[in-house]
Amino acid sequence: MTISLNNVGIRYMIGDFRNLGLKDFVIQQIRRQYTAKEFWAVDSVSFTLEKGDFLGIVGNNGAGKSTLLKVIAGIMQPSRGSIHVEGRIAALLELGAGFDGDLTVRENTFLRGALMGYSREFMHEMYGDIVAFAELEEFVDRPFRQLSSGMKSRLAFSIACLVRPEVLILDEVLSVGDGAFKTKSEARMKEIIANGATTIFVSHSMAQMRQLCNKVLWLHKGKQMEFGEAGEVLDKYEAMLNKK
Repeated sequence: MTISLNNVGIRYMIGDFRNLGLKDFVIQQIRRQYTAKEFWAVDSVSFTLEKGDFLGIVGNNGAGKSTLLKVIAGIMQPSRGSIHVEGRIAALLELGAGFDGDLTVRENTFLRGALMGYSREFMHEMYGDIVAFAELEEFVDRPFRQLSSGMKSRLAFSIACLVRPEVLILDEVLSVGDGAFKTKSEARMKEIIANGATTIFVSHSMAQMRQLCNKVLWLHKGKQMEFGEAGEVLDKYEAMLNKK
């Protein structure tokens, strides 16, 4: 077992307190005029993945797919339930997010590596390969904010995929960049998957799901509708879409 979720839920509190000053908020509470509602973005999700499984997550917009990925990646904590993940995680969610614009490419590379739990010695060993793969050798002393969006994505991808992940999380992305780099990034991800990484993939492409996944999780308004063998779950999901 590599990944296990048991009754995982993510709750948000919805109310108008963000538009109130502290004084008005207290007054409304005293008068019992203030109300807040619960919204469960993810509700009672449970499944287990073994090493090498390729899970696809399907569902309409707002189903809770991206929120669930953030929980598995450790970016968010569940409001209830438990989650267990074994191995190093590479999460390709928002590729350009999480960098410091005032730090250089070199500094951001080591910072991101440290945040992912890698030692400075390991990052020194991998640094040259990361920068070369991202095709940013000429920009290592440039402030990160001066890079184009494509350069930022290439660096994020290179850091995530060259540090030997054992769990790969992909949100609507199977490659980044243009032309030659797109081909290179696709090849790198296929290599990671072929080496036995447990992969979780969100996409609206049923063709990609059927080609890549051996298991599928179907979410609807945060709730788990189906989890199981890819073909069986996708057949049910597409039948639902066709009815609509």
